Amino acid sequence: MSNAAEAPRQNRVIDLKAGAHMMVLDAGIFCIFHAAGQAPAGPAGLPGVRISRAPGTPPGIVTVSTFEEDGWIGGSNGAALVRVMRGPAAVLVTTYQEPGSAHAAPRLQVAQLAGPVATAPAQTVVPDAAPVPPAVKVPEPVAAPVTEAASKDISAHIQRRGDVTSGIGHWMGIPGSQGWIEGFSIAPEKGIPASDIEYQAVLGKGWLSPWAEGGQYCGSRGMALPILGLRVRLKGESAKKLRIRLTASFIDGTRLGPVDGSEALEAESLAPLEAFLLEIVPEGEDAPKPAAPAKAAPKARAAKAAQAPAKPAAPRKRKSVTAS
Repeated sequence: MSNAAEAPRQNRVIDLKAGAHMMVLDAGIFCIFHAAGQAPAGPAGLPGVRISRAPGTPPGIVTVSTFEEDGWIGGSNGAALVRVMRGPAAVLVTTYQEPGSAHAAPRLQVAQLAGPVATAPAQTVVPDAAPVPPAVKVPEPVAAPVTEAASKDISAHIQRRGDVTSGIGHWMGIPGSQGWIEGFSIAPEKGIPASDIEYQAVLGKGWLSPWAEGGQYCGSRGMALPILGLRVRLKGESAKKLRIRLTASFIDGTRLGPVDGSEALEAESLAPLEAFLLEIVPEGEDAPKPAAPAKAAPKARAAKAAQAPAKPAAPRKRKSVTAS
């Protein structure tokens, strides 16, 4: 028998330092994130936090969405969006640390992004967003024409449409449709590697999602929560040769761009994002004039506003959700 077989099997169970807390929230949409000034995550990814529906809270009352698919809020770069349909309701907050850690348990901050949430997605309350006047009939979106040359560099989940794909240089979403974008991903099929592009979503006033790398989903998952803008930038070798141009329209009729995508592109009113045009052009060259986007129903006032000339004002800078 070999020495390896004779050697006693090592204990692979590691007892972590853990703590559990119950957090009670009123109805609304909340962003929960790490407070500033805490110890960064180590090689094992700890410390970290997991947020889940508390035992005893009926299903369907609380929805928790994180930027990592497994629900983990690690280090200082994660955040969770918690949607409470009917409050007060409890969520379970569990903290994890390495054995023998001399640091205090992770500390969290909670920011309310919206008030009580309506059950119908079209009536979800959005922070500081301009409401649609009651007299305006919201049109059903019209699908953008698809050509054989169109690539699938960009995918997004759009209100009342579901998952949609488009290409760089083509509109994602329809200006004037008043169907907001809930999340998106960008993965160029050619020209630049996915690792050379990254992006953020504007989630609320002063809040941006963590940076997502090419191909990763950015936004909320299954919460019918709109994003309020976006930010896109290049890195690596691609940033030396190419540049980003962004144009966007919002459900209140605001249209911005084209601008440099290095700063968050968002409406002054923080209205939800309904469509955006991403262009990647050679450094020092003007981008080709984009094709006209598909139009929504002609009777909608918002559609007319969306076709107005782009505003020259540059977007405001926003701080990321991440803690330093």
